[in-house]
Amino acid sequence: MREHAGDYLEQIPLWTRKKNTLEQVGDFLRELGSPERRLKIIHVAGTNGKGSVCADLTAILMEAGYQVGTFVSPHLIDVKERFLWNGSPVEEKSFEESFEKVRAVTERMVAAGYSHPTFFEFVFLMAMVLYGRMQPDYVILETGLGGRLDTTNVIANPIACIITSISLDHTMYLGDTIPQIAGEKAGIIKPQIPVIYDDNQPEASAVIAAKADKLHAPAYAVGEADSYRQVSFAAPYQAMNAALAVKALEVLKVPGVDADVCRRGLSKVHWQGRMEQVGKNLWLDGAHNPGGIRAFIRAVKAQLGVEESRGEAGVQAHGMRGEAGAGDGKAGRLQLVFAAVSDKDYGEMIGMLCRELPVSRVTVAQVDSARATDRNILMEQFRRAGCPVVEAYESAAEAMDAALHAKGEEDRLYVVGSLYLIGEIKGYLRDREGR
Repeated sequence: MREHAGDYLEQIPLWTRKKNTLEQVGDFLRELGSPERRLKIIHVAGTNGKGSVCADLTAILMEAGYQVGTFVSPHLIDVKERFLWNGSPVEEKSFEESFEKVRAVTERMVAAGYSHPTFFEFVFLMAMVLYGRMQPDYVILETGLGGRLDTTNVIANPIACIITSISLDHTMYLGDTIPQIAGEKAGIIKPQIPVIYDDNQPEASAVIAAKADKLHAPAYAVGEADSYRQVSFAAPYQAMNAALAVKALEVLKVPGVDADVCRRGLSKVHWQGRMEQVGKNLWLDGAHNPGGIRAFIRAVKAQLGVEESRGEAGVQAHGMRGEAGAGDGKAGRLQLVFAAVSDKDYGEMIGMLCRELPVSRVTVAQVDSARATDRNILMEQFRRAGCPVVEAYESAAEAMDAALHAKGEEDRLYVVGSLYLIGEIKGYLRDREGR
């Protein structure tokens, strides 16, 4: 049955692309028994950092002894990664039961004239059924795309809303300015429900604060000065995400959550695909838009032990071009495995990587997605940006084989640019270990 469920879900995009309205999604939920009404939901939106904030909230609440259901996206290898129970994918039986219930209701609704749920709508409905049955103390709910029109925004009464950092992404759907995108993200704010938001982008903050004021929602701005420094993070941006999670739980006055619980919980968080170290001098980071790449660059610079600089001249001034030190006296090159999808600003992403980091070699991968940007286009972009060595391969596995072969013992290799790529490389590494 599990393979059948997985096959069914994978096939949904082939036969339905029409998104249901929030009212129609609400009709599906009512037919399912309105399970969301029995849940205490923390709703999380934003451009970058949503997954990390969800992981932080989950870890802290678990440390305080609570049962936590967490719905996140996308998954990297297995769709069950979207449905977490206390930080781990749900067991097979629960996954199957929620799938079968949603499928049965879907068949009735389609027969009555409704459109079949899209993939994201279907898995969201599954999550509500799953957690409605399991009854966790808290549910952490990550939006998919945007906020105002996102399927998850059918939730009318969350206990808190969190909006993470906002930058330009999905511009064809959300708008091509920061205020427009912030307006879409701020669409999750509900009347009189507290909203905790990243205050580092003034244009976005103004929009969020105005929307909160209009809805009489208590608003809590979290700025760079509030970054949570009590735990050593793999990336500087994680300190900001942690601060959002800590502030939210502080605002909610969750019993048993104090400073020590927050510190212990955050020290145990594992961020899959977010500056995730998977081998010696080998990291995976799911940065896939300019804002994410900017945060990735900051994280790499922190690892290299250098100050922030702008442009290639600044990089060369630190003696980094072609010999990335790690702040430990050991010289080694910095290499990338990269891929991108066509609706991202990959030109800007590549330009930033080559200007700001001492990239000595790039291996471009062709990921298995209809949205993938052609590897040869990406290769040419890197060459134009001044990268000294660029190669392109027909698959993520071939690209990773080549990159590992070229990697010296002290070289640093980062896989970045697309969550599709991260998922395929994780599968590659898992298979490689099983050889």
